[in-house]
Amino acid sequence: MSSKVAIVCITKNGINISKRIKEKIPSASIYAQSKHKDSSGGIIWFEKNTKIMIEEIFKEYESIICIFSLGAVIRLISNLLKDKKTDPAVIVIDDKANFVISTLSGHLGGANSLTKSIADILNSTPVITTAADVNETIAVDLLGSEFKWRIENFENVTKISAYMVNEEKIGVYQDTGETKWWNKELPKNVSIVKDIDELRSDDFKAGLIISDKIITDPLLVNKSVIYRPKSLVVGLGFHWDTTQKEIEDGILKVLKENGLSFLSIRNLSTINRGKPPASLGSFSDKHGIPLEFYDKEKLDKIMVPNPSDVVKKYEGTSSVSEASSILSSGGELIVTKQKFPPNLTVAVSRINYSEVDI
Repeated sequence: MSSKVAIVCITKNGINISKRIKEKIPSASIYAQSKHKDSSGGIIWFEKNTKIMIEEIFKEYESIICIFSLGAVIRLISNLLKDKKTDPAVIVIDDKANFVISTLSGHLGGANSLTKSIADILNSTPVITTAADVNETIAVDLLGSEFKWRIENFENVTKISAYMVNEEKIGVYQDTGETKWWNKELPKNVSIVKDIDELRSDDFKAGLIISDKIITDPLLVNKSVIYRPKSLVVGLGFHWDTTQKEIEDGILKVLKENGLSFLSIRNLSTINRGKPPASLGSFSDKHGIPLEFYDKEKLDKIMVPNPSDVVKKYEGTSSVSEASSILSSGGELIVTKQKFPPNLTVAVSRINYSEVDI
């Protein structure tokens, strides 16, 4: 459930409904017309035109709950819409709380999920109209979202979502990442394939590919949605004067040469020196990739293929990039230490996901 929720109401009934919601979602902000102002605390009373208020809220909040008519909400937000990846979730509730309607950004924005939660709070009927939900099939744009998977080629989502709800035959290939992305029987039109080349067959109208490997086959790219699990840990060894550009260029070069996706990096790992260089923090902030640090004593206990006496002399451990990558991932080193003299080494490990049947 979104942490930035606004509830907008224009009637006394709406205010009472909003209070019931806030009891269960304390972080929600209530906006109510000032003409209904009473002694209630925790309410933002507004005098400005509701259209102007909605425009301001639309830019600030991740989810908006409107307690007035659906038609009015559509007119108020119609000129604010951009795309499903950036628009906030919008939910409409009638003045008696009979229905909770998922109105905008049902999947990516989380409106469908929030609708169900609010309907439970109010003992109302949830109204959800997205095809994947009403047909109880796989929502292509949400697959793996709970694991923070990224979709590489979002332009294919609409087309393949249509194939899914129309029960065209779809193949799923997975070689890494969490396997519990669907916890019930697969839809009858969806099959698991063991070899990615099986998706090339005309037997499959489309494919879902779950991998951290670069896909270059134009046929597969065109007919599939490619999901990038957070399956890679990039270990770094560096000097204090290593620049952000050197870090970025080194990582990109290593990934490209080894056919691995940048979108699948879960985190960077390195030695704990008390305070990381500004360049590393800047790279992390720029790409939203977390950092993990390990003390030299822990790193020195990790068996690596390329230990270094020089590194041992200066860092107190015979390995930084390989050891930290292995330690952080808990998995297998798949790219051994790559050197970028004089300032950088890069290694990559893949997380070891349990072998669980999909």
